Amino acid sequence: MPRYARRTPPRPRYVAPSIEKFLGALPVVAEFCRRLDLAGIVDRACPVRDVARLSHGQVIEALVANRLTSPTPLLHVADWARRWAVQEVWGIDPAALNDDRIGRALDAIAPQLDQLVGAVGARAITTFGVDVARLHWDLTSLSLYGAYPDPDDGFPTPRYGHPKDRRPDLKQVQTGLAVSADGGVPVFHRAYNGGAGETAQVIGAMTRLRRLAGQRRFLLVGDSKLVSYANLKAIADAHVSFIAPASKTYVAREVLAAQDRAKAIPVAYVAARDRGKPAGQRGSYRVTEDTMTLQPKRSAGPALHLRRVLVWSSVDADAARRSRTRKLDRARDDLQRLSRGLGGRHYPDADAVSARVHTIAHQRRVAALLRATLGTDPAGKPTLSWWFDQAALAAEQASDGWYALLTNLDPAQADAAEVLTRYKGQEVVERRYGAFKGPLAVAPLFVKTTRRISALITVICLALLVFCLVERQVRRAIAPAERLDGLYAGRPAKPTGRLVFQALSHLRLVPATGHDPPGIPAPAPLQARLLELLRVDPTRPRWAS
Repeated sequence: MPRYARRTPPRPRYVAPSIEKFLGALPVVAEFCRRLDLAGIVDRACPVRDVARLSHGQVIEALVANRLTSPTPLLHVADWARRWAVQEVWGIDPAALNDDRIGRALDAIAPQLDQLVGAVGARAITTFGVDVARLHWDLTSLSLYGAYPDPDDGFPTPRYGHPKDRRPDLKQVQTGLAVSADGGVPVFHRAYNGGAGETAQVIGAMTRLRRLAGQRRFLLVGDSKLVSYANLKAIADAHVSFIAPASKTYVAREVLAAQDRAKAIPVAYVAARDRGKPAGQRGSYRVTEDTMTLQPKRSAGPALHLRRVLVWSSVDADAARRSRTRKLDRARDDLQRLSRGLGGRHYPDADAVSARVHTIAHQRRVAALLRATLGTDPAGKPTLSWWFDQAALAAEQASDGWYALLTNLDPAQADAAEVLTRYKGQEVVERRYGAFKGPLAVAPLFVKTTRRISALITVICLALLVFCLVERQVRRAIAPAERLDGLYAGRPAKPTGRLVFQALSHLRLVPATGHDPPGIPAPAPLQARLLELLRVDPTRPRWAS
């Protein structure tokens, strides 16, 4: 037995409340890490010397637990471990989780991230029976404090870009996530350069996903960044199916405007947000289908023949109308204010008026609709006549609600309505990014090196994996019911990872005193029910596995 396997503390028992430590969801995190063999996978890839107090796998599991139970900036982890029952659950001395030890663990796993991510993802698929027949792919950005002038070779480079958290003053890296349609489980992730284009990341990710899926043929669902000749050619060569929306670059607005909604086929799809609404208030969808050919732009290659499913959404049509009404109203107010100020100190001549009209047109995004005539009256005062082009407005309105999906699915596998239904699962990856920056509280990071940035992103994504597996297991355990009694403010609610972890957060542990072993005050009925559904015994520590 290696020397870092310390003397194990006594096993907890149920007792009456007393002086307590936070226990929360630590037993659940420990049990799911055990099922994933997370520490074992890390330790086999990154072994330590026998004299080490902790293995790298133990440190990584502790960091995953930290993210899931106390999502605050990754500082003073040892203090967190002292307040929480980390020693009783993992058998880890809190003092061992100092900043230097955490840094060494991140440095150790950084060169092995591809191996670790693949092994843990495969373990999640096999152990929890996750169906990867359909995977949803998307990227998000993580902002970083610091300059990082000398990035480590072979690791993502922080750069300025277009961050999703609207912090253009900070550098960023990007994270790609592949999420299963079955339970929204993130089975694969990877970090990318902060300034890398999203279309350039797909081929490498798809190759690794193909390896992860093994002999299974899977469907890759993405956003419009998935669509490029190079990406779709690589997907076809790998015998992978895909669905992705086409941007206006590939399907022009005029093509969408030419569609006849009356001839499109209604789809019996109800969005999750509409399921509690009366039928008349639900969004409706219609589809029609044709084909399109995608040619290489700069290199030789075969033409790609694709199915094009044209979708009309009442929800999107209403949103487009409201958006257009707002921007026209704002442009109208600006132009009327400009007209009242003609000849004043701000707009003394036609050049100043022209500049202001140009600014309004672009700020209010009405350049394609606004028409204006400028002149000067006999007294030298500038004049302005403006109107919105009704023909251009009608052409824009004709495409409201329409968008195009491209796919290589065989029509025998999925008709146009089924293509839309499968694509609509794309919101699952967006929800996972919501958890990424919500319950896991991933704020702008500050890490010393870019190799540690990559390693820390993996720790966060592993925490997200556990978070999602917990949610999936509770939902499967209560099926066919969709709600769990008492989960939200004492009322029934659909189990989410956030609600499950919140409900378990009130568990406490009484530390050992004298000859008395540590004890756990009896859980509340809801907590006991969740532990039963998750098949977790809170009195069984991780080190007793």
